[in-house]
Amino acid sequence: MENKMKQYTLMSVGVAALILSIASWSYANTYSKTIEPGSFRSFSVSGEGKVVAVPDVAKFSFSVITQGGKNLGDLQKQNIEKMNKAITYIKDQGVADKDIKTESFNVDPRYQYYGCKDGGSCPPAEIVGYTVTQSVGVKVRDFEKAGDILSGVVQNGANNVSGLQFTIDDPSSVMAKAREQAIEKAKEKAEQIADAGGFSVGRLLGISEGGYQPVYDSYLRNAKVSMAESLGGGAPAPSIEAGSQDVVVNISLQYEIK
Repeated sequence: MENKMKQYTLMSVGVAALILSIASWSYANTYSKTIEPGSFRSFSVSGEGKVVAVPDVAKFSFSVITQGGKNLGDLQKQNIEKMNKAITYIKDQGVADKDIKTESFNVDPRYQYYGCKDGGSCPPAEIVGYTVTQSVGVKVRDFEKAGDILSGVVQNGANNVSGLQFTIDDPSSVMAKAREQAIEKAKEKAEQIADAGGFSVGRLLGISEGGYQPVYDSYLRNAKVSMAESLGGGAPAPSIEAGSQDVVVNISLQYEIK
């Protein structure tokens, strides 16, 4: 009877040890899958997606600069009247209110400086007038009108036009297409590397993205007419081509080696 009890005890101990061993192995296997493997168990690949995009918005800024004497109220009135005339012209060309934005309104004093007298006495600078500057940003969605609007704002009060650019108003869809291309190329590269290295592609451990939204430089189709001459009046308005630009997205993927 005593021998049987010993046998049962040994069997129980053995079964318990086996269960503990299986549980430890299962825990270690589960834990190993929850942590990121070291670099010797992972590899990285990258892919580039490129989409040729055609801009749909022309952007530029214009300013009304009014300079005069000490009567600031009169200068502000002149400046506002000229700006309102320019904005009214732009709206008459079909530009929506949402595409016209005031960027700045500045009042800067102008000083008269005097030389120092003998003995070191220096009279203080005196304000002799003010300069009022108001700047507005415009988006033009009809490229056929862009050249006329650039010239027209000058003829209707603006005395500075700058920063003509072309861009995509909502680049998210273009970026999404480039991103899809980049991910597919990275996945294909991962499979090729795994086949060549004699291993399998495991879990996706990480992903990172890099890319850019390009700024489109304007192109004047009528090369004989400079922008300055066109905006000065007398010369025909420049004919502008938006062109195209590559939107590029780079994707990096990190995989576990199986």
